[in-house]
Amino acid sequence: MATGIIIIDKPQGWTSQDVAARLRRVFGTRRIGHGGTLDPMATGILPVFVGRATRAVEFFEHAEKEYIATLRLGLLTDTEDTSGTILETRPVSAGPQEVADILPKFLGKQMQVPPMYSAVKIQGKKLYELARQGKTVERQPRPIEILELELLGHEGDDYQIRVRCSKGTYIRTLCKDIGLALGCGGTMAALRRSRAGAYGLSDAVELQTLLDRAEQGQEVASLLLPIDSMFSQAPALDLTPKQEKACRNGAAFSISLDAGQYRLYGSGEFLALGACDGTTMTTIKSFYEVN
Repeated sequence: MATGIIIIDKPQGWTSQDVAARLRRVFGTRRIGHGGTLDPMATGILPVFVGRATRAVEFFEHAEKEYIATLRLGLLTDTEDTSGTILETRPVSAGPQEVADILPKFLGKQMQVPPMYSAVKIQGKKLYELARQGKTVERQPRPIEILELELLGHEGDDYQIRVRCSKGTYIRTLCKDIGLALGCGGTMAALRRSRAGAYGLSDAVELQTLLDRAEQGQEVASLLLPIDSMFSQAPALDLTPKQEKACRNGAAFSISLDAGQYRLYGSGEFLALGACDGTTMTTIKSFYEVN
């Protein structure tokens, strides 16, 4: 069975679930999951995990993300992006300098209220389900962090910004909040995820390219990245036969290393992501094939 990670450049109009469903057919397995949901209007990096790689999905959810977004000033919608119903239009007096000057105020750790049109659940109901029924409910703010926020350019009242942020950040809400801080309101007009964790756009495969290749009967497994590529920031460690046996049995073993996370290898295979406290290595998650 195919195992690995494929970085899809998701086209506009597809849901993340749509992409995963198509790739189940392409790779002939139901054991597929995706990391970091993208809205249908968004494009860019969507990692899809195949086979044993699905065990790594939980780690991707915590990865930092980078986006290129278009902020449209003077417009407010119910979805906080241009796919929604227009609630209000306002005159725009802010220019490029005002936009550039206000961006630093949104850097750092902060609390963000998730939009009504989101998959956040309240009392078992997804917010977007309630929103489609015309209901608005109180939402608790959630901790996020904006690590970088840069103005790239503008055309009229459309401003392109680059955002590097923590998991759980809603770029739509950030655009709305920036617009409100400028006094004219704002909404997100476009969104492209340019980086997610260890992966950038140079690692991505266009969805249509993959589908065409599969349709023509060409092999697609070579497009899969190895599971350990996701943990490239962790040093690699080749285990001795005794350490490998302990690792495969899920047991800790003694070792003198700097504290931190490590990629553990044995018999030429990526075995696990491990954590060392300076004297003992324990397994965080194993990825080896069980015979």
